[in-house]
Amino acid sequence: MSEHQQHYGDVADVNDVSAEWRLARSPGRSTRHGVVRSGWIAFAGAMMVLIGAFNVIEGLAGLITDDYYLVAPTAVLVLDLTAWAWLHTAVGVLVVLTGAALLGGAQWARVVTVVLLIFNATAQLAFLTVQPLWSLLVIGLCVVVIWAVIVRGGEEIG
Repeated sequence: MSEHQQHYGDVADVNDVSAEWRLARSPGRSTRHGVVRSGWIAFAGAMMVLIGAFNVIEGLAGLITDDYYLVAPTAVLVLDLTAWAWLHTAVGVLVVLTGAALLGGAQWARVVTVVLLIFNATAQLAFLTVQPLWSLLVIGLCVVVIWAVIVRGGEEIG
């Protein structure tokens, strides 16, 4: 055995380890890095449930108490406040259900998530004059979840 092999081991072993490491680090492999990346879908699902709950609360607040939202008659776009309350409630329920499906691993939920959150962010934008901080919070959450599903969602383990 040469002195080189005594100090550094067999060079072929080092190359094999290097090749295994590169293979394990490639996308779609079951590695620690892959587990972290797949967590984006779990994050998106949990945030969908939260965003949906926010919408349901926002809608129910308008339905239960007529004077909860105080605005000028021309401040809300297109619909009156009762219609907006129903819209927020219905969208909120759909968002919660889609978030649960996303957490369950349903592939269709990714597309529905993006569509629902684009619609939700647009509705919140129209509702901005009524609840500015709340609407901005929900719009920001929508953007983060859309990013998580589109940019990071295709990176799965396994």
